[in-house]
Amino acid sequence: MLGSAGVPFEAVAAALDENTAKAELRNEALSSADLAAALAEQKALSLPSSPVTLVLGSDQTLETADGTMLNKPGSPAAAFEQLRSMSGRTHRLHSAAAVAENGAIVWKAIETASLTMRPLSDQFLAEYLVHEYEAVRWSVGGYHIEGRGAQLFERIEGSHFAILGMPLLPLLAYLRQRGILLA
Repeated sequence: MLGSAGVPFEAVAAALDENTAKAELRNEALSSADLAAALAEQKALSLPSSPVTLVLGSDQTLETADGTMLNKPGSPAAAFEQLRSMSGRTHRLHSAAAVAENGAIVWKAIETASLTMRPLSDQFLAEYLVHEYEAVRWSVGGYHIEGRGAQLFERIEGSHFAILGMPLLPLLAYLRQRGILLA
């Protein structure tokens, strides 16, 4: 996303055990949106930053209509069950980003998108996962809206970039404000 938007960056894996961090934060009974924001901040703070090196962390959570948070599916069977549970229902994706400078968070944003899946047959889901599981196995909810994943939905409300995993437009505004990108 950043590269496509013309933002210079270097991708570096966060020095954070995401599963442990997520488990600890869930013990704090955070909302799904607050969990995404806290994980983004922890990722941004997990790497060294300085006045000339900003660190961006981002994360995304999925919340079903009943408030349940879903994780990345660990198997095709788990992906099938997640998608089946969302079939015909609306869920929300919370995408958060945070920027660290000199070891402190200097900017953060969160955006939420609502996605309504059409009713999905077991046959469709099985066929979808035969073709898409390897591409979606690391995605919360077990889908991408790109490609075949578009067929899962009947309505989408919110930022396309938030659905992809980052509140990009607010980030670009911040980078322009800082003079990193031209205004």
